[in-house]
Amino acid sequence: MTIKELIDKAAVELKTKKIDSPKLKSRLLMQFILDKPRQYIVVNDNKELTKEQKEKYLYNIQQLIKGIPLQHITHSQEFMKMDFYVDKNVLIPRPDTEILVEEVIKIAKKIQAKNILDLCTGSGAIAISLAKYIENSKITAIDISSKAIEIAKQNAKKNEVENQIEFLKSDLFEKLPKEKFDIIVSNPPYIKKDIIKTLDKEVQNEPEIALNGGIDGLDFYRKIIKQAYEFLKYKGYLCLEIGYDQKKEVIDLIEQENNYINTYCKKDLYGNDRVIITKVGD
Repeated sequence: MTIKELIDKAAVELKTKKIDSPKLKSRLLMQFILDKPRQYIVVNDNKELTKEQKEKYLYNIQQLIKGIPLQHITHSQEFMKMDFYVDKNVLIPRPDTEILVEEVIKIAKKIQAKNILDLCTGSGAIAISLAKYIENSKITAIDISSKAIEIAKQNAKKNEVENQIEFLKSDLFEKLPKEKFDIIVSNPPYIKKDIIKTLDKEVQNEPEIALNGGIDGLDFYRKIIKQAYEFLKYKGYLCLEIGYDQKKEVIDLIEQENNYINTYCKKDLYGNDRVIITKVGD
């Protein structure tokens, strides 16, 4: 069977099983199996596959049908023009989170921020991107998961910013020394506990610890907003990713604290509320 024939067959099967983006996923999986770029697949689509290649490809198509994310098979996800290793222990970085990172970079350049804290770092996508794009920055990246910290360290080395980032295993601020940061950024778990079981199979196959925001989805925002100002310099910024329907609730939590000013929201590429920015002030 040729490359094209197998990709076409797989795309039909994925579509029948209602898997999103069947053509794209069937082609990306072939690139992974053959360890070749897209151009090779296009030029050599009539090339016959070995029995081993075909079996490996079809096995992984079945994994996709079971709801295993493609990124967990390929162990790769692009974010901010960099490649990140991902597996079942970390949340797959989403394009929406680039909106948060880009806003933090903009703020950092405006206030000449160097000392930044990333809470719930996961794969390290946010911390590593900030280290890469903010000159001379010093990032502290925190996660409660030892496995996530290991993966984030691996990604920092892969993207050549390991000397700019200090990784710390901690439940939010718990083990963080009293230090003042220019910016605190976080993409915390924010999905309502009961909603998780209704999501796509692919999302359900990501670590629950990275998704579960408690009964109302706001558990982590309450903790972060309540404590963040103690770790921020005067006029320092708190930058949070939120769920598309959480703008009012998160802003209400911020306003209850009386320690923050100039709160605003940014939308993602689909027009959904996605990022809340506030800062410490009188």
